[in-house]
Amino acid sequence: MIIMKRLSLASIALLFIAFAIYSSTGIFLKLASMQDFLSMNYCFLFAIVILMLAIYAVLWQMILKSISLTQAYLFKSSAIVFALLYAHYLFNEHISLQNIVGASIIFVGVSINSFSQVT
Repeated sequence: MIIMKRLSLASIALLFIAFAIYSSTGIFLKLASMQDFLSMNYCFLFAIVILMLAIYAVLWQMILKSISLTQAYLFKSSAIVFALLYAHYLFNEHISLQNIVGASIIFVGVSINSFSQVT
């Protein structure tokens, strides 16, 4: 039985920052896809993605030092919410009911899975 300890506000903030960084890599990948393959802009944007993923990896390790993987993974579905918001506000993409339902199903599934491992 895994006992979940109470999360501090700093841990929760760090989780959301990490997942915001992780999901923002999609922005730079989309921008890179609009460039000529292996052009200077393409390589620059791709380098930003690699840098952001490295920062995310370091943050993830810092997070796992202070909280359990089960607790941290509960927040993983927040990356989907960030991705939807980025798509809407940066690329003027329409968020459909299907997008919202899909994100909700993922969130509920991750939550059920995480809570079932706790009890």
